[in-house]
Amino acid sequence: MNTCNLSLTLAGAMAGLGFIAVTATAGNFQVEEATVTSIHAAIQSGETTCQQVVQAYIDRAKAYNGVCTALVTQDGAKVASVKGYVRAGKALTFPTRTVKASTLFPDLDQYRGLPLEYGRMEKTVSDPSVSTQMGMRVGLPDAGQVNALETLNLRGERSVTCKGKFDAHPSTGPLPAGAPAACEAFRRQPDALERAAELDAQYGSHPDLKRLPMYCVVAAFKDPYDTKDMRTTSNNDVNFAMDVPPFDSTIVAQLRAKGAIIYAKSVAHEFNAGPGNPGGAAKAQKNWVQGGQQISSWSGQPCNPYDTERVVRGSSGGSGAAIAANLATIGICEQSGASCQGPASRNGIALILTTKGLTPDSGGIGNQWFNDRAGIHARTLGDAARVLDAIKDPVNGYYDTRDPFTALPKALIPEQPYASFALSDATLKQNAKPLQGLRVAILREHMVKPTLNHAAISDQIDKEIKLVLRDQLGADLVETLDPNYPDDPQVPNVRYSFNDALSEILPRLMPEIFTRKNAKGELWFAIPGYDVTSYDYLLKLSKRQAPLTSAVTILNFAEFGGTPCHNANCNDVAFDIDRYLIERGDARIRNWADWIANAKFRQDASVVGAENWKNFDGHLKDGRSDRLARSYIARMALARMMYENGIDVFVHPENTVPTPKIQGPNVGEASLDDISPFFQIPRIAVPAGMTEVIYEPKYALNADKTNYISVLPPGTPQSTLPHPMPISITFFAGQGAEPTLIKVGTAYEAATHHRTPPPDFGPLGKR
Repeated sequence: MNTCNLSLTLAGAMAGLGFIAVTATAGNFQVEEATVTSIHAAIQSGETTCQQVVQAYIDRAKAYNGVCTALVTQDGAKVASVKGYVRAGKALTFPTRTVKASTLFPDLDQYRGLPLEYGRMEKTVSDPSVSTQMGMRVGLPDAGQVNALETLNLRGERSVTCKGKFDAHPSTGPLPAGAPAACEAFRRQPDALERAAELDAQYGSHPDLKRLPMYCVVAAFKDPYDTKDMRTTSNNDVNFAMDVPPFDSTIVAQLRAKGAIIYAKSVAHEFNAGPGNPGGAAKAQKNWVQGGQQISSWSGQPCNPYDTERVVRGSSGGSGAAIAANLATIGICEQSGASCQGPASRNGIALILTTKGLTPDSGGIGNQWFNDRAGIHARTLGDAARVLDAIKDPVNGYYDTRDPFTALPKALIPEQPYASFALSDATLKQNAKPLQGLRVAILREHMVKPTLNHAAISDQIDKEIKLVLRDQLGADLVETLDPNYPDDPQVPNVRYSFNDALSEILPRLMPEIFTRKNAKGELWFAIPGYDVTSYDYLLKLSKRQAPLTSAVTILNFAEFGGTPCHNANCNDVAFDIDRYLIERGDARIRNWADWIANAKFRQDASVVGAENWKNFDGHLKDGRSDRLARSYIARMALARMMYENGIDVFVHPENTVPTPKIQGPNVGEASLDDISPFFQIPRIAVPAGMTEVIYEPKYALNADKTNYISVLPPGTPQSTLPHPMPISITFFAGQGAEPTLIKVGTAYEAATHHRTPPPDFGPLGKR
């Protein structure tokens, strides 16, 4: 019996325990494009039950959540058919046909670099009875699968430690011999369908929505967020003694308490952005050309539901794909750089990323550092705002004793619910220009066009800003200036720039930064004709009587001038995970060294980084205070710029390059975001339409033939994407500006209705 049918059978058995047995069929209600309010309305009208809603999502997972990639091998030969682990009652199946590497990488016979990390099937460490894809792979065209959800909260498959009969419902009798002792307590927790049955039994068609505002909202979480009823391993293939933690992450606990169905873990890059590498004796032995993004050693590679050959973008890509393809109602992602907003943009969904500390308990396992935070993925910004309201604890508000960053000034949090600031279609009918009086600054630094592939999306969003925000909704526009973007005569310029503010602040609060030198021994902040380390220069600069180098910008201030940190993110991975493991209390994995000994990593570079973290001894080196100081200065400079220009919010395209292929060459450097995470400020993203324009790049050997690089040969023609791909508009502002951002974003959303569901993942009855 598969686990879905087992859960349904148990739902009937639960009637004897005081629960109503309800046949979980799809009913008349369609979960496709369902919102929080539409689910509630359908349950209240008797059109559906909570069990039926959950079952409909399970049916979609069974239909659409399979493998969507093929291995890249040296010879292109078939691989043996192997057994995959079970999702939604169905074992994963893997393509046996592979792609010959020379079809992707030209002149492969001349390559002289490290051995390529070719694709292969390997048994997992977590469960040696099943296998998974490892190494390089490509997305299958029109695969009809997205591989977006890693683990579903279904009895028998929600834990590897307690899989199959080791998770049998207590009503079925004692556990079989050999079951780990931890499974006895674990199996007493209801799975997603059983929890839905409990809600139906207690409330029927009359849910208490005031107390349970997330009633029957089906939620997926990036795997670092602990869930006490699902496997949690930060998307890594690691063999815990008990793979389910004894507690919920705070954000999970709050949504569970508000009636949400804790349904699934989404596929993601393991350890959020990977373990990183502080440097050390361990060196890479293999080369993975560019990688496929978002690949996990346990759950594989998610594919974009709009074109399954292409990436989902960002380490939270599985969350973006799951919400886009209607595999869950809402998703909780995690962002350290652009790993929530990238998947929102590339998968045509909405995002709220809050002021640091407003979403509690940070990122679960791993990157719990000052720029890391939870984000909310939903198909509408209004739904995301409702989730943000639901995260609030009725007693402690958004404060979480486990997360010091949640000790925010109370003035940053409005008295009214965040959802009350959302505008609707009806609002626009009553007030055609609801943004009148708001000043929106176009961040031109994010709209420059260094390659042909940067032009179409940049121009499309520029038109949207003027036609929708200004002409239709009534906002006033100003623009920042960038030497690589022509001054727009239709839009006034800001009078006071971010660099103007830095000129005044840096000499007073961080003057030592002007002494720093790059790898060539040159001063980072050098200005011809000035000694930038002199007292006289710093004094004049502080009064804006001397120039600041134009090489530092709002986009690169987080890193410009060098940092004394030991790695790019300046966070100590081993230290953070050791702290976490003390609390988790696993019998086998007690520290980072234990983790490494019991794990398999996605690629050789990750293995090397993990080993170097194990041996890292620079825990007391300078660096973190430098980054925190910069973050404070960045916020101060941004706030000063906003006051001086009367700016309420900033706007720009989330990204201006087309979505690249999995394992394909870069189409042009994407605009990674060092603003909202590093500045600790809020950001939202909203679908802004579709794009079809691309100049397809190619791989070529570098000069010494040791690696492959992305090139766009002269004369490359413009072509049309085989499937139109979503693009996004994004807004950010200062700390505590969520109400204004929600107002602006929902106004844009209501005026445009740009969200377009992926056509290949529609209702199951229409397949």
